[in-house]
Amino acid sequence: QPKRKAAFGSVGRRIPYRILHVINQDGESLGNMHRAEALRLMDERGLKLVLLRENVEPPVYRLMTGQQIHEEQLKLAEKKKASPKPGVVQKELSFSSAIAKNDLETKIKQMALWIEKKYHVKVTIRQAK
Repeated sequence: QPKRKAAFGSVGRRIPYRILHVINQDGESLGNMHRAEALRLMDERGLKLVLLRENVEPPVYRLMTGQQIHEEQLKLAEKKKASPKPGVVQKELSFSSAIAKNDLETKIKQMALWIEKKYHVKVTIRQAK
């Protein structure tokens, strides 16, 4: 089976493009350069090259430390966790903090039904004036 491409990580020395647009670890553009020059910079600074955008001409790579790569992977994992999964229904209830007791009980019953059906329930409470 084909090897899955990592979502975000160092590309090492296997760069299929001759000309790259390189960004340093602080986010400043170093401009377009040849693959060999980018690898030399990577070795000199003790950093790793990471592919950011492949579908542009030339492809954009960034020099990053291992810590920066780890932080980006954590951000992507959090974003993926926050986005609703396909097939999962998300229901949302919104009400005021001054809601009447019987209305609150009705909404609680509705939430209980949704939770039994394995729906994700999001509750928003607005502050009453």
